[in-house]
Amino acid sequence: MALATVTALMLLAALYLIFGVAPVEAQMGIVQKVFYFHVPSAYAMYVGWFVCAVSSGMWLWKRSDKWDAWAVAGAEVGLIFCAIVLVTGPLWARKAWGVYWTWDPRLTSTLLGGLMFFAYLVLRGLGGGGLAEKRFASALALLGIPNAGLIHFSVKRWRGQHPQVITGRGGGLSADMKPAFFFALLTFTALVALLLWTRARAERTRQAVLRLELDAAERGLLEDA
Repeated sequence: MALATVTALMLLAALYLIFGVAPVEAQMGIVQKVFYFHVPSAYAMYVGWFVCAVSSGMWLWKRSDKWDAWAVAGAEVGLIFCAIVLVTGPLWARKAWGVYWTWDPRLTSTLLGGLMFFAYLVLRGLGGGGLAEKRFASALALLGIPNAGLIHFSVKRWRGQHPQVITGRGGGLSADMKPAFFFALLTFTALVALLLWTRARAERTRQAVLRLELDAAERGLLEDA
């Protein structure tokens, strides 16, 4: 697929810009390179969760398998990038703050968001695809949107230790770091789009197979009767 090829090439180019072009930060050293993965992963996490929430709302309205597939894809992909954020963040924190974890408002709300969408997937998995479980999971996904806003604005509202990196407060980027960062952001945009599309397509295939199995089982019961 063209998108997969382009994304793979962009990942290679991003790695070259991050490790071969962008300078090593004077105070944090090589650990600062985590920034180029941490922030784009957080952005991709938001995208995945937003897709899950919107698709869940559409499923509640339309009861369409298509929207259900995109909701599952959004939850899974968003959770993957959330895990990357929660792994890369402590690596940065250990160098910047002297500890791997502190109950900073942004860190805590990010962990809460990850737990919410993990609960979404557990509910979907344990429920066996029942309508009641899907409704509860969809409502949980919709609750993830306010929490995503809380994650984003927690730094401004409660002034925790986490810096406002994108705005330039508490760190910021020098001019020679910006090309690598913005290209990494573009690369992760392509990556999250690829993962969402691939996972939604796989889920649609699973739904079609399940539908065929149910139809075959019904025909078998009718023939036996």
